[in-house]
Amino acid sequence: MASPCGQVSLGDSLLKQIGEDVGNEGVNKITIVGTGQVGMAIAYAILNQNLVGELVLVDADTNKLNGEVMDLQHGVTFLKNIKISAATDFSDTKGSRVCIVTAGARQREGETRLDLVQRNTDILKSIMPKLTEHSPNTILLIISNPVDILTYVAWKLSGLPKTRVIGSGTNLDSARFRFMMSERLNIAPSSCHGWIIGEHGDSSVPVWSGINIAGVRLRDVHPSIGKPEDDEGWNEIHRKVVDSAYEIIKLKGYTSWAIGLSTANIVQAILHNTRTVLAVSTLVKGFHGIEEDVFLSLPCVIGSNGVTHIINQTLTDDELLQLQMSANMLHSAQIKIIM
Repeated sequence: MASPCGQVSLGDSLLKQIGEDVGNEGVNKITIVGTGQVGMAIAYAILNQNLVGELVLVDADTNKLNGEVMDLQHGVTFLKNIKISAATDFSDTKGSRVCIVTAGARQREGETRLDLVQRNTDILKSIMPKLTEHSPNTILLIISNPVDILTYVAWKLSGLPKTRVIGSGTNLDSARFRFMMSERLNIAPSSCHGWIIGEHGDSSVPVWSGINIAGVRLRDVHPSIGKPEDDEGWNEIHRKVVDSAYEIIKLKGYTSWAIGLSTANIVQAILHNTRTVLAVSTLVKGFHGIEEDVFLSLPCVIGSNGVTHIINQTLTDDELLQLQMSANMLHSAQIKIIM
């Protein structure tokens, strides 16, 4: 291209094109809707793990959006060549392999996740049709709370197959659980194998019967672990897991970093087709005696098509009852939603 005064531009003088330049558009393209604390923590985690070729951030607050994007762009030199862009028009999200939804009203101190239902449902109504219009083959990853109910709402509004609508669920709860177990045992969290299933919230279910270290079930060593009669108080760990978000919100006003890392973990499984087993929120009708259309967390195999399998966990009668009660509670809240 010539300069205004007729001279050849610096770019044309320096670079001689010999082949078609396709850029990095559409190469592991990810969209994040919402540039609040959670959205930006997810963006930062994904960028630092070099998971994407293109990242699009969407927000209605253009000043906040442009400021966050500019701040990230100035760090691209320290990453791989990733295209980061701001969008207020959903057409810019076209061709996203994963659309991550964090937009919504923030949970207030003392407010349960279920209190947020209708406020955030109304927000999803304006988002879902636009995302799926421009990325009909995307996988929706819902982070906004209450995540299980909003994943159900997103499934209904999007028209996507159930396997391609995923909630972040209890992936973070399970990570918190393993961390707290590891602190008491003085071993690495990755060496503690335990699961929290059900609701990402107050009715979550710790699967004490399956916790193991190197294949050794802790219940074989300490039969009362997780039970009311446990004199070592291990069940206190689950209470701390449930209270974690409330405590963090009380101390700093919001949660962000851990959910950012948890979400990046799920995104990696999708983009790299790792078939990793993660506790994410999925449609559980037909599992463990649950007969309603509810999304809850169970261990799922995650790959490039979303959820491909659900693990048939062996649960005790008490764990099964707790899971069914969690499902019933969410279904009771669901039927009150105005969509």
